Amino acid sequence: ASHVVVSLVKNYPNYLIINLDKLNYCASLKNLETVSEKENYKFIQGDICEPDFIKQLFETEKIDIVLHFAAQTHVDLSFWRALEFTYVNVYGTNVLVAAAHEANVEKFVYVSTDEVYGGSTDEEFDESSPKRPTNPYASSKAAAECFVQSYWERYQFPVVITRSSNVYGPHQYPEKVIPKFISLLQQNRKCCIHGSGLQRRNFLYATDVVEAFLTVLKEGKPGEIYNIGTNFEMSIAQLAKELIHLIKKTSSESEMEHWMDYVKDRPTNDLRYPMNSEKMHNLGWRPKVPWKEGIKKTIEWYKENFHNWKNSERALEPFPVTEPFAQLSGP
Repeated sequence: ASHVVVSLVKNYPNYLIINLDKLNYCASLKNLETVSEKENYKFIQGDICEPDFIKQLFETEKIDIVLHFAAQTHVDLSFWRALEFTYVNVYGTNVLVAAAHEANVEKFVYVSTDEVYGGSTDEEFDESSPKRPTNPYASSKAAAECFVQSYWERYQFPVVITRSSNVYGPHQYPEKVIPKFISLLQQNRKCCIHGSGLQRRNFLYATDVVEAFLTVLKEGKPGEIYNIGTNFEMSIAQLAKELIHLIKKTSSESEMEHWMDYVKDRPTNDLRYPMNSEKMHNLGWRPKVPWKEGIKKTIEWYKENFHNWKNSERALEPFPVTEPFAQLSGP
């Protein structure tokens, strides 16, 4: 989301870009430093799960378009904190879409995930494929999609849903696999690989995803869903080897194995999420950044910026460090 905000602020000087963020554990305002002093940028700290605050925000700011990125997103953590994921991702989305509808917003883009489809070994998912989520994170995103879609069905409120492959690049809190492995290796620690490491993921560089969202803003049709995917796919074990090769400068198989630590798998771990993105291609978007270029930039960025979050060290544990969730209190 920070990449999208930066791009909008720089490319649309006549628009006021309002960045609403709760500043949860995985947020860092350093990601917005390049635009923080710009006249067309405004940061507001707040929570989408607070209806009165959100209602007031829409009443006081003239908001035309909403890009809804806010979510709890870490799959591993969702198994331990399913209630929190449901509260933030489903209830929070309901609060936001209701307020946006009341304010007659021109377009509401809901940012979802390829994980709502569930795993597949051979079937390629298109936008009409059924949702079969297999973890609490994906289930909460799928449920939130249903709320958003219902506003189109019932009110013809102009919503658009996007489902994207795994995004990587600068600015990402290091609990996600690519920055986690990079940071571990840069600290001379082993990559912690869940289960067999044969699970495959499609990786899309951050600037390519920015272009996709700008395309959806301009060309996306109300009521539609768009897959934002890439054909570039890699197993987690192969990803570890690539990063070991680039950071530790070795191609020796035995030396690579030395930097890989296989740990217990999470409760469910889908093998693949193959997506068909033809609908986005028809709008004129395709990913452009090759893996070699994207991963090189990402490695360089984490060398300098790993400590942009005060709790970044905690992100490198093999499994999430959890605390009790006690958010739900009556109105």
